[in-house]
Amino acid sequence: MTKTISAILLFLFCIQLPYASEKDKTNLSLLKELDRTIAQKPFFQQQREQEADSIKSLLKATSSLESKYELYGTLFGIYLHFQADSALHYLERREALTDSLRNPSYKNDLRIARAEVLGIMGLYNEVPEQLEQIQRESLSEGSLLYYYYTSRTFYGWIADYTRTNDRHKYIAQTNAYRDSILAVTPNGIDHNIVLADQLIVNGNPDEAIRLMNDELTKAQGTESAIYILYNLSQAYAQKGDTEKQIYNLSQTAISDLKAAKREYISLQKLALLMFEKGDIERAYKYLSCSMEDAVACNARLRSVEVTEFFPIVDKVYKLKIQKEKQITRTLLISISLMAVLLLITIVYLYRQMKKLSFMRKKVSAANEQLQEINQELSQASKIKEEYIALYLNQCVIYLDKLDTYRRSLAKLAMASKLDDLFKTIKSEQFIRDERKNFYNEFDKSFLRLFPRFIESFNGLMTEEGKLYPKSGEILSTELRIFALIRLGINDSSNIAHFLGYSLATVYSYRSKVRSKALNKEEFEQQVAVL
Repeated sequence: MTKTISAILLFLFCIQLPYASEKDKTNLSLLKELDRTIAQKPFFQQQREQEADSIKSLLKATSSLESKYELYGTLFGIYLHFQADSALHYLERREALTDSLRNPSYKNDLRIARAEVLGIMGLYNEVPEQLEQIQRESLSEGSLLYYYYTSRTFYGWIADYTRTNDRHKYIAQTNAYRDSILAVTPNGIDHNIVLADQLIVNGNPDEAIRLMNDELTKAQGTESAIYILYNLSQAYAQKGDTEKQIYNLSQTAISDLKAAKREYISLQKLALLMFEKGDIERAYKYLSCSMEDAVACNARLRSVEVTEFFPIVDKVYKLKIQKEKQITRTLLISISLMAVLLLITIVYLYRQMKKLSFMRKKVSAANEQLQEINQELSQASKIKEEYIALYLNQCVIYLDKLDTYRRSLAKLAMASKLDDLFKTIKSEQFIRDERKNFYNEFDKSFLRLFPRFIESFNGLMTEEGKLYPKSGEILSTELRIFALIRLGINDSSNIAHFLGYSLATVYSYRSKVRSKALNKEEFEQQVAVL
């Protein structure tokens, strides 16, 4: 019976497992929005085509070579991450105009653009050839920055997908070009985006997150926001915070799709996270969308990235569909029995857990009381032993001193030195000296028992109310009063008798010290347990 119930519980747990990670309402809401955006993808792509068509209409209407050169550049930008073949076509149209325009800077810019689009298309053997032809010393500030971005992106891709010993070389080149970008980019959002990427690579995700969160509010509604969100996802991935990684990747993917981009990485990474979290359906949907877009864009790198694990997801997805059909049939037959058994199990476990919790509380309370009692008994025993020893020792000392004092008086009487005898009898010096010695012994014994008493006592006082013994003292009068309270002598008349003070004096000392305590109402109770 127990084994059957356990098997049923495990079965139900496995069914619910894929959905357990979606408890975060914000992430679930974003994932649903992403699902809707994927469904609307044809609409956003149609908008991109319409934008390109409007530029093509302007091309037909202009005869200016310079205007055509600029419009071809606009079309290159529209198609770059949308349809790489078309982007390359319009780049070649621009190149055809360079001889007529006779602007030397155009050739370098076109080589950089060609390297960029060839990289997207996965033609990596041709990219270095383009980059090596560029004369960096003749580049304008904007073109130089474009060159650094293209080189950093290219070597970053090569480093990610190289499995040979050359990988470290490509990583070093990627880092070098990132440093160059930072060196020439003025302070602002673009500079901080690259800086955050550097911080993540160098293992400082917390600083990258702080920097990107500061910039995100400024970049809302701009293309820069996409890069900021992607940086945040990478930083949280490094920290192992999957939920926040999903949150930022979801927003990045939504922005990519709404911008009608077909060459992207965010949706693929999100698909892998969904697969790891057990949401096979979304993983399959996101990978299918990524593959479709990569093929349409002719972005070979992205196609390779998807095909690396798409067969695994596809196989698991199909198995999941089959299992869901089997489970549905099984559940339709056995759901009633499982519900009854589950209810019985829950009631039984609840009662047992309630009993166990009650017993644990009782045992815990008893243990705490026992520990407190043992501690108090141990301390009381130690105090008793210390002060019994002190009491016996003082009795012996006083007997010896009284005998010595008696002999000195007897000598004075036998010598008929009556004046000296009466003078000695009337003198209080003997009593003062003995009282002083007694207090010294008391102070020493007390501090042996409670070595941290002065420090703990001052911890209860305000700064100006803290008490310390003067030079030559062990305990001051005020400290000695509260030492007696710590020993359980709380009555002012007993304290006054012990110290040889008037009752009013003891009241005055206690009131004065209490007025400078942090907690005046409970001060003496706190002292009693120091």
